[in-house]
Amino acid sequence: MKPIILLPLLAVTALAEPVALFNGKDLTCWKADVPEADKKPDIAPSFIVRDGNLVSLGKPLGHLVTEQEYANYRLTVEYRFPDKGGNCGVLVHASKPRALYGMFPQSIEVQMQSGNAGDFWCIGENIEVPDMEKRRPHKEGQKFGGGPDDARNIKNLTDDSEKPLGEWNTMVITCKGDTVTVEVNGTEVNAGNKATASKGKIALQAEGTEVEFRKVELEPVR
Repeated sequence: MKPIILLPLLAVTALAEPVALFNGKDLTCWKADVPEADKKPDIAPSFIVRDGNLVSLGKPLGHLVTEQEYANYRLTVEYRFPDKGGNCGVLVHASKPRALYGMFPQSIEVQMQSGNAGDFWCIGENIEVPDMEKRRPHKEGQKFGGGPDDARNIKNLTDDSEKPLGEWNTMVITCKGDTVTVEVNGTEVNAGNKATASKGKIALQAEGTEVEFRKVELEPVR
């Protein structure tokens, strides 16, 4: 097997091999954005490497963001909640840091919260799906969008695609043009189009619960 290559997407669009965004050793290619660290530079890190896994410790709250921007790719993430269920997410097309509530970067979040893997959350961006009125909880007159007062959550299509807590899940996110498709353990759980962004950075969340990642790999799609 050929070695996995660690390069920005602009250099690998002609390659067939996967691109490792996590090398199993350190956080090369990533930068943490943890608001609480602004005033406490010695605060414990939210993201570490442990036993060959990238670990989001859940707290302090924040994001681990790629240094490079990407477009037209298939992202494969293998993750698990090792102890208890909780919240986390993968953010695609991330751009402006701390655009929402002083923490969340402008992006489209693919939810990993246990029991809700594959939901979309719109954060300063927007995406459309079939059956919007049914799948996007909203109050009468509330706008579908990514602003703080908008209906930002789009529910996934299944309730049983995740494995039991402690077991590894595989999430595949395909971003091509203005479309985003999500599979969880081989089942398509969400698909949207008319996304208001088609490129950006990729981010992993620290949002209260420890999550382990053993694989974060990218490959171009055409």
